Amino acid sequence: MNTGISAINEQVQRSSAFVRPLLGEIGKVVIGQTYLVERLVIGLLANGHVLLEGVPGLAKTLSVKALAAAINVKFSRIQFTPDLLPADLIGTQIYNFQTGAFTTRRGPIFANLILADEINRAPAKVQSALLEAMQEKQVTIGDNTFKLEEPFLVLATQNPIEQEGTYPLPEAQVDRFMLKLKIVYPSHQEERQILDLMARTTVVVAASQVVTADQILDARQVLNDIYIDDKVKDYIVDIVCCTREPSAYKMDALQGLIQLGASPRATIALTLAAKALAFLRGRGYVTPQDVKTIGMDVLRHRVAVTYEAEAEEKTSEMVITKIFNELPVP
Repeated sequence: MNTGISAINEQVQRSSAFVRPLLGEIGKVVIGQTYLVERLVIGLLANGHVLLEGVPGLAKTLSVKALAAAINVKFSRIQFTPDLLPADLIGTQIYNFQTGAFTTRRGPIFANLILADEINRAPAKVQSALLEAMQEKQVTIGDNTFKLEEPFLVLATQNPIEQEGTYPLPEAQVDRFMLKLKIVYPSHQEERQILDLMARTTVVVAASQVVTADQILDARQVLNDIYIDDKVKDYIVDIVCCTREPSAYKMDALQGLIQLGASPRATIALTLAAKALAFLRGRGYVTPQDVKTIGMDVLRHRVAVTYEAEAEEKTSEMVITKIFNELPVP
């Protein structure tokens, strides 16, 4: 077994050689926001979409554009509004009077990295059109179904403060996102660097290609071989099951606080995200600390608290933190 892990380690270290240049290239454009950029790469490697929550101006769009430029893939930014139609997102069929036939015009969803800006401002029918692209990696226009090119990553943003004119995302849709990130303001030092770099009328820095899309796809294959011990697998399952039945794990204090626990999709997402984090660290095996490090981003949007918990000002993050603190670690 040790020989097998050593071989996987060597394979991961070879395949992850692009990670440092990739993060360095993005760092030329995006000051700070290491947490955001690293999680974007984790989503890309683990083939999972990312939901961002943060106030405007925190380099969300810039980070995705820099990531797309560093990989040299197609990037689309879609501004979600209440009057947006599914055709504005996926495309439509146009009648050609000369030929008497319909031709398909593809929408902005046909790209590799999609920034769905203020996703909660669009109505349910637009959300449904996006769901097919996210889950099935395909788009249906009329009678025709089109496969989307890999890699394909949806980065959706929502504003945590402004709720007027928004449509709350249903649990089933939120569950489709592998990670939910909470983006915070940069530090004083980082903001000073941002001033020096960006306070000018023309942009003087841009990310250059340092990795290919094929390298990302190859890395995904290596990700499948990363070793997870059975005890770590049991730990992941225990974490997810504890969000559903805390009393079974002697956490009676959480009883009555959780309205909805995490689904089996959370188990899969937590495993893949932990593997991707180990890959970024150049390791061919997953540790319990990997699970704990990425766990909050995987679970915070999948655990819904009761009205009683909200009245006591207890959030899903507090519940998940308690689970991580008290659940025995292998």
